[in-house]
Amino acid sequence: MDTSNRNMFETLIRVLTESMFKHLRKWVITRFFRHSRQRARLVSKDGRCNIEFGNVEAQSRFIFFVDIWTTVLDLKWRYKMTIFITAFLGSWFFFGLLWYAVAYIHKDLPEFHPSANHTPCVENINGLTSAFLFSLETQVTIGYGFRCVTEQCATAIFLLISQSILGVMINSFMCGAILAKISRPKKRAKTIMFSKNAVISKRGGKLCLLIRVANLRKSLLISSHIYGKLLKTTVTPEGETIILDQTNINFVVDAGNENLFFISPLTIYHVIDHHSPFFHMAAETLLQQDFELVVFLDGTVESTSATCQVRTSYVPEEVLWGYRFAPIVSKTKEGKYRVDFHNFSKTVEVETPHCAMCLYNEKDARARMKRGYDNPSFILSEVNETDDTKM
Repeated sequence: MDTSNRNMFETLIRVLTESMFKHLRKWVITRFFRHSRQRARLVSKDGRCNIEFGNVEAQSRFIFFVDIWTTVLDLKWRYKMTIFITAFLGSWFFFGLLWYAVAYIHKDLPEFHPSANHTPCVENINGLTSAFLFSLETQVTIGYGFRCVTEQCATAIFLLISQSILGVMINSFMCGAILAKISRPKKRAKTIMFSKNAVISKRGGKLCLLIRVANLRKSLLISSHIYGKLLKTTVTPEGETIILDQTNINFVVDAGNENLFFISPLTIYHVIDHHSPFFHMAAETLLQQDFELVVFLDGTVESTSATCQVRTSYVPEEVLWGYRFAPIVSKTKEGKYRVDFHNFSKTVEVETPHCAMCLYNEKDARARMKRGYDNPSFILSEVNETDDTKM
């Protein structure tokens, strides 16, 4: 009895020790090895592109001013608000100077001591400050009634018409730019969430790369389509080195990869077969690879009918071999479906072949065992038996 208990205790200690060293090795690799290799990535986790353009000619830069609408929409908020304030203040002050010049030329200012029967171009403009206030009142159509244009000079009437037209154009452009910036579908993409890691495990008897994606809003994305690009440096047979060479990666769910019913989190997967670029990778060599997997989700916003695109990327350190995602959808007693986002990126270790080639070789071996093969070169030779023991 003592020997049996001692053996059980030793076995338990051995299992706990192996498990402890396994988790310690995983922690060391995660904390030190993976962070020591900071890979350059084209697309960040939140979908921003890490690229810059150098040696652009001055003529090419002028194209951005030709397409001024897109240029203004792509500006950051701090630059957009600077342009917004500068456009209005600048136009008010510019026309204020013009109104002051009209009053100065027509000798309407108090320093010219106009006569009692003198009719000014603009009533009650006494200096630059009052000219600026009149310009402000004219452009934003306040109309206090204290300062007004008279029919005395045509220059003032022409200036009034010009400022009114230009003011409408500035209001339309700037207010439209602010509204378009707020309503851009890019903000809708912020409510689409991808899992922190991608996992590789068996699904339906096939080795697959799986990614989880979720829609945080109850409104759907119509005509959703998901696909991927594998970016890596390749060398052609001619010796040309292609940086960021793109390879298509097909992602599917059980119902296909188009027109997704995106009401709950979906687990999309890519089958690692003979045509997949992941086919020749293994669990031991995954971290030695140099690639970036970019995943795209295109869809139409249900409320605005605007098309949006969500992007994210995964580097080899973010691909976990031999794991699957923990379940997150459950059904309550009231009959409602509940999504637990606490387990959204949580993974569970499962038994997985260490390479796709091994899995398919194993399947081929099992298939060959179930069927026979004819050997054309086999020749049956007859042997005559003789009795050597004659009496």
